[in-house]
Amino acid sequence: MNDMAHKTLRAQPTSDEIWATFQPIVSGDDYVDSLRDRHLKVYLFGELVEEPVDHPMVWPSINALKATYDLASEEPELATARSHLSGDPVNRFLHIPHSSQDLVMKNRMQRKLGQITGTCFQRCAGLDSISVMHSITYDIDRAHGTDYHPRFLTFLTKLQKHNQIIAAGMTDPKGDRSKSPHEQADQDLFMRVTRRNQAGLFVSGAKAHMTGGLNSHWMMVLPTMRLSEGDKDFAVIGVVPLQAEGLTYIYGRQSCDTRAMEAGDVDKGNAQYAGQEVLVIFDDVFIPWEHVFMDGEYEFAAPMVERFTAYHRASYVCKTGLGDVMVGAAATIAEYNGLEHVSHIRDKLVEMTHLNETIYSSSIASAHESKPLSSGAWINDSMLANVCKHNVTRFPYEISRLAQDLAGGLMVTLPSQQDFESSETGSILEKYFKGREDIPTQDRVKILRLIENMTLGRNAVGYLTESMHGAGSPQAQRIQILRGMDVEKKKWHARKLAGIKQVD
Repeated sequence: MNDMAHKTLRAQPTSDEIWATFQPIVSGDDYVDSLRDRHLKVYLFGELVEEPVDHPMVWPSINALKATYDLASEEPELATARSHLSGDPVNRFLHIPHSSQDLVMKNRMQRKLGQITGTCFQRCAGLDSISVMHSITYDIDRAHGTDYHPRFLTFLTKLQKHNQIIAAGMTDPKGDRSKSPHEQADQDLFMRVTRRNQAGLFVSGAKAHMTGGLNSHWMMVLPTMRLSEGDKDFAVIGVVPLQAEGLTYIYGRQSCDTRAMEAGDVDKGNAQYAGQEVLVIFDDVFIPWEHVFMDGEYEFAAPMVERFTAYHRASYVCKTGLGDVMVGAAATIAEYNGLEHVSHIRDKLVEMTHLNETIYSSSIASAHESKPLSSGAWINDSMLANVCKHNVTRFPYEISRLAQDLAGGLMVTLPSQQDFESSETGSILEKYFKGREDIPTQDRVKILRLIENMTLGRNAVGYLTESMHGAGSPQAQRIQILRGMDVEKKKWHARKLAGIKQVD
């Protein structure tokens, strides 16, 4: 090996060197502190962000993730589990499900966090990625004699010990959808391996819509679709720390997000919590072999994606927590308007609840009907998980429509908080925007702003648009439902009852 090659090899950090830069996290405050001084290359509004933790548009999304740590401290029976690796209690977002009850508790925790934050709390995709890694690495090792599974278990043990957050980078930009990854004119439109050496491999490309992309400690990159033999260099799974050399983050816009930078809290609707998505660009980013869990085994890309969707589409049960907030907000504005006992108002609240509980029931059913895989991990029933997610692509929109119906047009014509606080206009607005005499006008305004925030504003991303496109758009679920519907068996039952002679 020449001196230059040796120098290049030694310049890359080892797994132990990477882990040595981290301190274990105990509390939510520890988590926030762990995000500081990482010197990430983050762009927002075309400018570098010096410290994302202190940026008013970024902070609410960090606070939503902080809630996952706080809940583990406040309700450990719900938000922690005993690790099958160490035997120690760990945050449930770092726990591999080893029973149907594990998946049931995961769903209950997700609903609770939706109620607490009213937005996306940005950890479900990471949990679902490590869940699927447990079985996929096991299966690849059995087929190819590789050592991905023990590598993954070593990584997961350290992740649990440090109590860190992992994000999932699955969605590639994709370019020309009619072409496979290796056929793209620009190869960077899908994540790919650019080179390998004795220490590890290097990847280039991008991952889009990265939920909580700045608020995590690690990113797991995974293929986004079925791959062919020609796509071997795109069949890569690995984990990188967010401060790895060669990473650039571009922050995504959300509706009404600049309200976070305005004075006052009322017009923000939900000043405490928000979601976050970023575009992450990988420019020859190094991954040590210890953190590589797939390298060229393209035939496992499709089952990996299918297992991920079984976990992740059931994870959209989190929207029922947001739905609980929507029902509560709609009921509150009806009360503040003096209409809580009107029959058609109550019927709309019943309909909202019915739709919300229908989502919850399909997700919980998918957990109860889960099955063990060869590795020992349990996975949601695929049919019911896809039914859950397909319900989520529809029902939150109807719940939001009914909430807007009950809120009235005032929700989108309210003057600003500054106008309410103005010595010139404040008393006028207090007079003319009064509802029930015993309810402060400001309380009425606040609940209307919350409904606006969740149906039109910043957190409509987490409740509506993400419900449509997250974990695959509606047609993706319909394809999986078609594959699993077993129509031939259903036809057999129908013919039998009809008295039609048939061959078994």
